[in-house]
Amino acid sequence: MTAYVFPGQGAQFSGMGKNLYESSESARQMFEKANEILGFEITKVMFEGTDEELKQTNVTQPAIFLHSVILASTIEDFKPDMVAGHSLGEFSALVTAGALSFEDGLKLVSQRANAMQRACEINPSTMAAILNLADNVVEDICAGIDGVVVAANYNCPGQLVISGTVEAVTEACEAMKAAGAKRALILPVGGAFHSPLMEPAREELAAAIENTTFSTPSCPIYQNVNAQPSTDVATIKSNLIAQLTGPVRWTQSVQSMVADGATKFVECGPGKVLQGLVKKIAPEAETAGV
Repeated sequence: MTAYVFPGQGAQFSGMGKNLYESSESARQMFEKANEILGFEITKVMFEGTDEELKQTNVTQPAIFLHSVILASTIEDFKPDMVAGHSLGEFSALVTAGALSFEDGLKLVSQRANAMQRACEINPSTMAAILNLADNVVEDICAGIDGVVVAANYNCPGQLVISGTVEAVTEACEAMKAAGAKRALILPVGGAFHSPLMEPAREELAAAIENTTFSTPSCPIYQNVNAQPSTDVATIKSNLIAQLTGPVRWTQSVQSMVADGATKFVECGPGKVLQGLVKKIAPEAETAGV
């Protein structure tokens, strides 16, 4: 069985999607439609923008979504047995599986990006990557810190990202190093994604999701918050809302997909980050890009 997986924030690069725009008429139409929906020329930033311009949340998230979804639309006989996306990538996965229209998916991603940006401005916050420390040790250290800091991204065994206030994350990093972490590195991100500090964004996105039409997907989607397959629309919406303040259980999602029969993982979108993570989680699985 083949699982298609879709990347999240951080996979962007200048020039992304340009070859799709130039080589496919249908892709070009989708990009032009996106410019119209967003109200600015995101194609210009994607194709010619600097790294700094591409890093802005209101650009990054729609850009990665567009690259992933439009790339999937050019695949002949696109019939995944299952799909999953890392954080933002969950929206790409839902669109490619037919649970959301392209237009509605893009609108939600744009609203999500702007809501997250506003939440970041309310509380100075950050994230940090913790390497070579067991998940339970990271969780225990976070629980013992006075302040908001939680495990946010379970990327692969030995790589976990924590998220919270600047003070709590800094304190947790020192404790992680003392506990034997190979590295505890503050990340250059705008705020504490996938933590309780995203509550204002979650409330904003919840209203938008509730007002959007979802359909039953053509295959199961393994969602971040519980790493379980879903095809039920109400469950999908609820998990999508919970995702903003809950952790990305990527390790567990890949393990669940393998347990359910996935032998090949195809990454659809910019970069190769997810292929690398899958190899560490399930070395026996085949990985590929589009």
